[in-house]
Amino acid sequence: MTLSKPLQGLDLIDCAKANANLGIATAAKQCGYGDDLSAFEQALKEAAQKMGIEINTLSDLITNQQIIKKGKGIEISPDSSSSL
Repeated sequence: MTLSKPLQGLDLIDCAKANANLGIATAAKQCGYGDDLSAFEQALKEAAQKMGIEINTLSDLITNQQIIKKGKGIEISPDSSSSL
């Protein structure tokens, strides 16, 4: 779903952060920028700059929690099917 008006400011940063792990194309669409990736990147950098945050790429917004959720965890299981 593309928004009728592209997000700005904190709303843009929140949206971009929530969708950063899905890639720039998806994040841009979800934030209302459609396929205009350069406008999305520019607006994101401007919004971050106004808030005193340095963002070079969208991946800068991916948190450790998002990385852990996306990655494979560890498997914990009994030594055998008959022994718990």
